[in-house]
Amino acid sequence: MQHPIEKAILVGIITPRIRKVIAEEHLAELQRLAETAGAIVTRTFMQRVQAFNPATLIGEGKVSEIKTALEEDEASLVIFDDDLSGSQVRNLEQRLPGIKVLDRTGIILDIFAKHAVTAESRLMVEVAQLQYLVPRLTHAWTHLSRQAGGRGIGMNGPGETQLETDRRIIHKKIQELKKKLVKIEDARERQAVRREDTFQVGIVGYTNAGKSTLTNRLTSSNVYVKDQLFATLDSTMRKLYVGDGKFILLSDTVGFIRKLPHHLIDTFKSTLGAASKANCILNVVDATANDYQEHLEITHKILEDLIDPKIPRIIAFNKAESASPERRQELLNHYPEALQISAKENIGMESLKQLLIQKMQTWEDDRKMRTN
Repeated sequence: MQHPIEKAILVGIITPRIRKVIAEEHLAELQRLAETAGAIVTRTFMQRVQAFNPATLIGEGKVSEIKTALEEDEASLVIFDDDLSGSQVRNLEQRLPGIKVLDRTGIILDIFAKHAVTAESRLMVEVAQLQYLVPRLTHAWTHLSRQAGGRGIGMNGPGETQLETDRRIIHKKIQELKKKLVKIEDARERQAVRREDTFQVGIVGYTNAGKSTLTNRLTSSNVYVKDQLFATLDSTMRKLYVGDGKFILLSDTVGFIRKLPHHLIDTFKSTLGAASKANCILNVVDATANDYQEHLEITHKILEDLIDPKIPRIIAFNKAESASPERRQELLNHYPEALQISAKENIGMESLKQLLIQKMQTWEDDRKMRTN
């Protein structure tokens, strides 16, 4: 069934720690997330605050403005760029009757759920959704206990409230899902051992930087590509043949994004496992992005706990054909060792391939020295 398209209003916040230009970039990204989830954004609101309102995150006056805009636009959804507590969601829904209230994490999880394909990514999404749900449970009857077989004998402890029961059921479900994920990770570890003799390149970077398009171009494969945030969640592996019967194994991983909640990073660490086992990291960056430096910083920060700092890294600024001459010169000045490429237009692909072969040869020479 085709779901009706929802109209949405977005809300961003400027604080003493977040400058207006940064808050606007974050809100623009939230709009892309909302559109990826299938919503039509009718308008956006930005409020400057000294501190978050503990009841509604934003001021009461702004809530009234949003209520009027929802009625005028016939919108049914409000999405906040900052995370909301369970009580804040409830308070906002009381002030905005009949309106669905989501935050950045909620919309990301909705996209993840739609784009999860494999059993592993579906399990990871379900774990993340349940972890997100626990602090947002209300005292209302949630019917979760029915999923666990009803309120039969032994179901409730002495004096246990329904809310406590629901939380206990969710925590138990999370543990069961995590056990299944551990089994999948163990199988991947065994596969990784069998690949230790093959040079592996982990392709990482900001979501929608063109990692999948690049993988397709280098390997003549058909990894799913779409101009969306988080178009692919599952890591994919493809062979890049380099002659003499040799090949390089390319691993395309889930994309990164700013303000990605830490528990989501933890949940998807197993998807990034391919990158952690790589012998070289290829960081793909959108050359046209005004905030490309922040993209580089976010990628570096997420990877610093996963990747050995000694592993060689290559920076490839993709979509160079769409970058202005001034931007290309700026990139050259600040990152002289980086490549400027276009996976879409097949520009710089041979230079990138030769650099990967060079890294492979260095890796092979190092292995020979260690074994002799």
